[in-house]
Amino acid sequence: MGAKHELIEAIRGELAARADPVKAPRMQAYLKSELPCYGVTVPLQRQIVAAAAARFPLSNFDDWRDTLLGLWRGAERREELCCAVHLTGLRAHRDFRTLQALPLYEELIVTGAWWDLVDDVATHRLGPLILQHPKPLKREMRAWSRDRSLWKRRSSIICQITLKRETDVELLYACIEPNLSDGDFFIRKAIGWALRSFAYTDPDEVVRYVGEKGDRLSPLSRREALKNVPSN
Repeated sequence: MGAKHELIEAIRGELAARADPVKAPRMQAYLKSELPCYGVTVPLQRQIVAAAAARFPLSNFDDWRDTLLGLWRGAERREELCCAVHLTGLRAHRDFRTLQALPLYEELIVTGAWWDLVDDVATHRLGPLILQHPKPLKREMRAWSRDRSLWKRRSSIICQITLKRETDVELLYACIEPNLSDGDFFIRKAIGWALRSFAYTDPDEVVRYVGEKGDRLSPLSRREALKNVPSN
């Protein structure tokens, strides 16, 4: 059994050992998950992943990708999906987070299709890739902003949330624009979240943009965008 298989089994085994039958149904209901849950909290999930990865280190990109996909595609409990996402962010795996990982992130986003799985990938994996590979990633995010997948569109909107002063405002607006008329809660919330985040860096620009878009912005997006702007 190779390291990648041992790592998967170590994560699954520890999740099962830490299962909480009281929390499990509440967690499943909260996440609206089709998969049952173990009832293992996110901080504990992260501890389990970090410990397992230290015991069974992955030495190359292919093993990292295959381990993630093995855990993800074979998941029988919700937390296995969450742990696959946690594996993308370990410091020990930072050298694997290259442009080559974009198809992997896309699969997690499209098939994860819920905020607890999508948002971490979108904000913490795609954002840094934009800084590392601006030309292809910006082109890709513009395409995602018009994709039939709601979750790819949401990801294109929120992918720069952690970038602060390095935010490409033109890209942000380009990804928001084709989604302004979308009535879905997760898209409207994403627009407001992305604008609110940028308002910490440039509140005047966000106020200007919100005023310019007027009623094209939903009340939810407008409210979220201006939530922390002092004059509003």
